[in-house]
Amino acid sequence: MTLGKRAVYLIFPIVLAGYLLAASLVYVVESKALLSLEKARISQQLDHAEALFRTDANQSRSFLYSLLEGNAVRLFVSEPDDSYRNNALSLRIQASIRSLSDDPRAYVSFSILQPDLSIGYYFENSDDPFAEVSPAQMTLAQTLSRSEVLRNWTFLDGRSGGSADDRRPLLVYSEYIDPTTFSRALPSNRSRALLVQVAIQPDQFLAMLQSLETEYGTEPLFTRDAPTPAQGGELAASVELIPQLHLTLRVPDAYVSTALWQLKLVLGLGTVGMSLLSIGLMIALIRRFITDPIAALDQQVTAVMDERSEQIVDVGGNGEIGRLTGNIKKLHDQSSSALRRVQEASWTDALTGMLNRNRFNVLAGRIVQRAVEGHASAALLFIDIDHFKFVNDKHGHDVGDELLRVFADRVRDTIAPIMTRRGLPSAVLARLSGDEFAVLLQAEPGTGAIREACDAILALFTHGFEVRDKVHPVTASIGVAICPCDATSVAALVSNADAAMYQAKTSGKNRSSRFSRALQDKRDRVRQIQEELRLLDPDEQFHLVYMPIVDAGGRVTGCEALLRWTSPTLGRVTPDEFVPIAESSGQFTKIDWWVVSRAMSDYGTIRDMFGPQAVLAINISSAELHSRSIGDHFSREAARHDIPPDRIEIELTETFAVKLGDQLHRNLEALRSRGFRISIDDFGAGYTSVQQIIEYTADTIKLDRAIVETMATPDLSPALTALIALCHARGMSVIGEGIDSAEKVDFLTRAGCDFFQGYLISKPLALDELGIWALQRVSETATMRPSERPASAVARARGTLRLL
Repeated sequence: MTLGKRAVYLIFPIVLAGYLLAASLVYVVESKALLSLEKARISQQLDHAEALFRTDANQSRSFLYSLLEGNAVRLFVSEPDDSYRNNALSLRIQASIRSLSDDPRAYVSFSILQPDLSIGYYFENSDDPFAEVSPAQMTLAQTLSRSEVLRNWTFLDGRSGGSADDRRPLLVYSEYIDPTTFSRALPSNRSRALLVQVAIQPDQFLAMLQSLETEYGTEPLFTRDAPTPAQGGELAASVELIPQLHLTLRVPDAYVSTALWQLKLVLGLGTVGMSLLSIGLMIALIRRFITDPIAALDQQVTAVMDERSEQIVDVGGNGEIGRLTGNIKKLHDQSSSALRRVQEASWTDALTGMLNRNRFNVLAGRIVQRAVEGHASAALLFIDIDHFKFVNDKHGHDVGDELLRVFADRVRDTIAPIMTRRGLPSAVLARLSGDEFAVLLQAEPGTGAIREACDAILALFTHGFEVRDKVHPVTASIGVAICPCDATSVAALVSNADAAMYQAKTSGKNRSSRFSRALQDKRDRVRQIQEELRLLDPDEQFHLVYMPIVDAGGRVTGCEALLRWTSPTLGRVTPDEFVPIAESSGQFTKIDWWVVSRAMSDYGTIRDMFGPQAVLAINISSAELHSRSIGDHFSREAARHDIPPDRIEIELTETFAVKLGDQLHRNLEALRSRGFRISIDDFGAGYTSVQQIIEYTADTIKLDRAIVETMATPDLSPALTALIALCHARGMSVIGEGIDSAEKVDFLTRAGCDFFQGYLISKPLALDELGIWALQRVSETATMRPSERPASAVARARGTLRLL
């Protein structure tokens, strides 16, 4: 036997046994790696499907809010004329829907359901011009009406539908909307809220499901409950799309068997081929080209799996081992790249490239935690762009978006050098929402870094803000909150900085404001008043006082009803404090209705005191005039108490009267057509032109105490006379408010003023006190001799001083 044969007999079994052993090890490692990678790929694909689904869900919600922020839906709901609403306004809503849709052929439907679930409006962008709300959507609406939720996402997969509409998979966003404020309805107002639904067909999500079914040969399943975890080597993954809706993919065993069989086939062929080629090679060559590459590949895969390394180095080569290494590297690189893209997409604001709110909360949470633990301090700059809505509305969303992008770039370029020059960590910049941005600085207060950053941002707006070669009149308001001085959590830090930002706005905008304890106390006070207003019983805590109104002869011609609130918790709360809070929180309806009912129930007593000619003036919230129901309430109460409508005067503030729109004008004219009088209160407190005086829809003008104080002087008396003459020319009576001296009465009388009201005559009195005041007034007049009785308003007014 030759040496060659002996070498062959010696080397072949060893090489063959070695390759078989190596192939077995590679199979064990690679089968696990293959299964792990396949699991990761399935999870990645489901995460992508989840991202597509959530994008469609957020789009449906944004679509609904965009519609509600416009005027089309608000006008449609509030329009009393059915013909005009169902034709012109319906087309306007359709135009709004189409303008908001990126793809004019994409399916989208919009429906408004009345509180009784009757269809107030429905439109869908489809090929069916006679489309109606699908039974599945109506079933969803009935389910929501029996629940307590105020908003909801639901995916209708269309598998159980009978009609073509029911078989269409839809993502439906539903929300209850207050018909008055067009914001999300409060739980207490849910029974009269409108149910608004936006339904879209998530085409990309459905295409992703079809791709998964084609690739793995099984249909992804939708379940309400979370599925059981995968057992052993089972290939399965699940994601939560929305609450109570999970998407699960379980790969059949045949798919796994096929993949492992291909791996076995590759390894088997490689083993046999390499064994045959290695017969004529020396052990050194076997070690160089087989053993070492396999060991290196195993080490790299193991290091990646153990997270000790992030990369797999391609060792090159054209053999099976080299190709296998390259394929594994490609799979690893693709998975890592996809993971980075998903992370970046989930962390970044798509418009500005800044961090989004979610990622900001994560990073800010770490910084705030370090600050709370005493390692450092942090300052949050909450930035809001003033007048951004004006730019958006006037120049379009493209210009508005470009302004936000340019602002984000300039803030980055402005803040970075400051941090670098001061040796501070990089600032965390984020776009929180709309035109609101956050800059989180890791800087100590008192070092000047925070002030320098604020001044640098404000300096960007010194001469306007230039975008696309055009300067826009926008500025910035900045609120500053310090951690841990002002807050010890991210939520509290953002909230306090937001409050400081609004303080900057109310102080004139284009400035920065530091959060203070006074702001916290003010916010706590507002929340406390809101809570007390929500829970109070008006009959127990509210009461009315009445302030008499007299004519030039001193005769009482009417009274103004004024609301007073005495809370068992807060004590006396002035109307100037609680009225704006009640209006902004949508709680003033019950207050207005109570005032109207109580004042009219007291009118009989007032009429007995001062005669049937007495006029009762009632102040109502400007927000109530957006609804016709307040007019119906006035009419019902006047009829119930047998009061002629012309004895009731509805008072509006001048600042509100100047802003009257067409719809509110119609509501006021409707009240006047029923016989009620309209009065403009606090006239002269705002900025009023002669043209606006001419256009006022009113019976009475009440001169504000400020204008009376200013014009009741010898120098301005002619101007006062001209102003009252203009009102008379328009057929309006004039009441002078704030009468606290006989000189003012004298000036107003000579100027032609019709009526007078103020503390010189009487302070606001409860109904029983008003009766005593009236009796004292009559008694004092009766005891005077005819020659002593006051013949003028001045003398009569002076006589009343002895009655107070």
